[in-house]
Amino acid sequence: MLIEPEYEAPDSAFAVRRLQRLAEQCVRSVPACCGAVATLGDEEEGEQGERRTTATHPDLAALVGVQLDSGDGPIRVALDSGEPVVAGDLLHDERWPAYRAAALGAGVRSSVTLPFHRAGVLVTLNLYGFRPGSLANAARGPAAVLGEEATAGLVRDRRYRAALTEVGQLESALRSRPVIDQAGGIVMHVLGCGVEEAYAVLRRVSQLTNRKLSDVAAQVVRTRGRGLEKELARLAPPHAAARSPNGEAP
Repeated sequence: MLIEPEYEAPDSAFAVRRLQRLAEQCVRSVPACCGAVATLGDEEEGEQGERRTTATHPDLAALVGVQLDSGDGPIRVALDSGEPVVAGDLLHDERWPAYRAAALGAGVRSSVTLPFHRAGVLVTLNLYGFRPGSLANAARGPAAVLGEEATAGLVRDRRYRAALTEVGQLESALRSRPVIDQAGGIVMHVLGCGVEEAYAVLRRVSQLTNRKLSDVAAQVVRTRGRGLEKELARLAPPHAAARSPNGEAP
C-alpha cells in the first residue's frame, strides 16, 4: 500500500511550511536582518505563474505584492540575472520606485534578494534591514547556504511525489488490465476482428467519449457487449468491420 507524502506540488502547504522555516532561520542566522520573505515559483509557469510567499512579518509580504503588481523590483532582477541583488540604502536608491516607496514606508532601509534555481524550482530569499548597509555581506553568509538547502529539499520533494504518482499510475494500469483484456475479447466476438483491432476500437471509444480506457472496458464487460454492436461496428477500422462474425473476410 502506498503512503501518501506530505508534499503534493510546488505550491502545496508542505512546500510553504518549508519556505516559512527558511525565512525564520535566516532571521535567526543573520544578526542585522529584521525580517525575511521567501517566495516559490515554477519555471514551467513562467513570469505569469503564481508565486507562493511566506514572510516573518505581514508588512514585509506586501513588498513582494508590490513587485509582482509592478513587474519590477529586486525579485525580478534577481531571477533574470541569477545573481543576488543588494539595495544598500533605499533612501537614496533610485531603482524600482514602487518597491522603494513601500519598503521605506515599512521602515526598511536595506535589502538583499538571493535567487535559487534548480530543476525548474525558482526560490527567492529576501532579507530586510532597518539600517542602511547592514546587509552588505548577507549574500555570502549563512542565508545563501540555507537557501540552497531549502531549494534542494523542494526539488527532492517534487521528484519523490512524481515517483509515487508514477507508481500509482502503474498500479492502476495493472489493476485495470484484466478488465481491458475481457472487453477486448468481447469486442473481438462482436465484430469478428483480431486482437489489435479490438483494442483499437476500445481506444477510439475512449478518445471520442473523453473517458478512461478502463471505464470504457468496464462498461463493455458489464453489458457483455449487448446493445453496443452497431456502435462498435461504426468505430471499428474498415477492414475489421468488413469481416464476418467468424473473423473471415466476406
